[in-house]
This record gives sequence, structure tokens and C-alpha cells, in this order.
Amino acid sequence: MKIRFRRSALVWFVLAMTIAVAYAGLRAQSAQAPAKPATAQAKPAAAQPKPATAPKPAAPAVSGSTPANVLQVMRGALFPNSNVVFAAQSDDPSKVPQAKDPSLATDPLASTYGGWEAVSNSALMLTEVAKLLEVPRSCSNGKPAPIHSATWQKGLTQLRAAGLAAYKAAQKKSNDAVLDAADKMTTACSTCHEKFREKKTRCVE
Repeated sequence: MKIRFRRSALVWFVLAMTIAVAYAGLRAQSAQAPAKPATAQAKPAAAQPKPATAPKPAAPAVSGSTPANVLQVMRGALFPNSNVVFAAQSDDPSKVPQAKDPSLATDPLASTYGGWEAVSNSALMLTEVAKLLEVPRSCSNGKPAPIHSATWQKGLTQLRAAGLAAYKAAQKKSNDAVLDAADKMTTACSTCHEKFREKKTRCVE
């Protein structure tokens, strides 16, 4: 007995078998292929923050630097104290009346510590100020004070001697002795002034 197949059914049968064989082959290949290991990509390391740099220490002040120049030392210390001594050349300091409020007096002779005590204090200040004029500082024109000059040192030596002479005169309460001390003060001032002040350019030897 012969079995007859329709041509269309045969075509579909052959197509189905072809697809099945191809599918089976693909599965077999995938089963034989080794699995690729997963490679984890290393993340780039985060940038490390730079360590903070410590601030640089301030430059040390120049040795011997002072805020007052020579002119300011003269006007702030030498000028007022010299005038107290000069006032005692002819006038009796003990007879200078005290100010209404002696503690606020701008005139040392009329202050709480007035009279001959004021003369003594001012005389000692003249001696002490000589030390200030040995400290490196500038003149009013910005030039350095010639503190190592022989003339400058001579003037300071005379100033110390004049201050001590004025102090001894005040201790004696003697106008005549103060007059002699005042002459020494004038000589000390002239020694430096004639060389360093009475010029167009000050503080230049």
C-alpha cells in the first residue's frame, strides 16, 4: 500500500527538521565554550587631598628697631625735661604753686611731684635718655642715626655728666649749681647739633 504525501506537508516537514538541527547545534556549541570570567574594572583611586601647608612664620623684627626716631626722642624726652632744669636756674622750684589738680598737671613743677623733686627727676631722665640715643633708630629724614660716630658718643657722654650734675644741684636745692649744670647741658647739645642737626641733610657726618 503506497502512502502519498502532499507536497506542501513535505516542505513543512523538511523546514521544521532543519530548524531543529540548527538549534541543537547552537546549544551544543554554547555548552562547550568556556565561560569568560568577569573582569571587574578597578576604579581609579580617588585623588588624595594635599596636606595643608602651615603658614610661614612672620619675619622677626629687625634687631634694635624702634618706633620713635631721633627727633621724637628729643621732643618727647629731652626737650621737656631740659626745660624743667633750665627753669631752676633762677626761679625757686619750691615756690611754684601746684595746679588745681596736681595729678593732672602737664607742668612737672606744678604737679604732685613738683618743686625740687621735679628738677631731680628731670635731671635723671636726661641721663637715662642718653641710653635711648644709643639704640639704633632713624633720624627724621629716614637716615640711620650715626650712633657709632665719635662725635655722637662724645655728646652722649657729656649729656650723662650734665644730667648727673643737674641732679646733684637739685639735691642741694641750689640755683647756682643748676646754672653750672645747665651750661654743661648746653655744651652736650651743641656737640651733636652743630655736626648733625645744623645741616641741610641731618644725621650725616
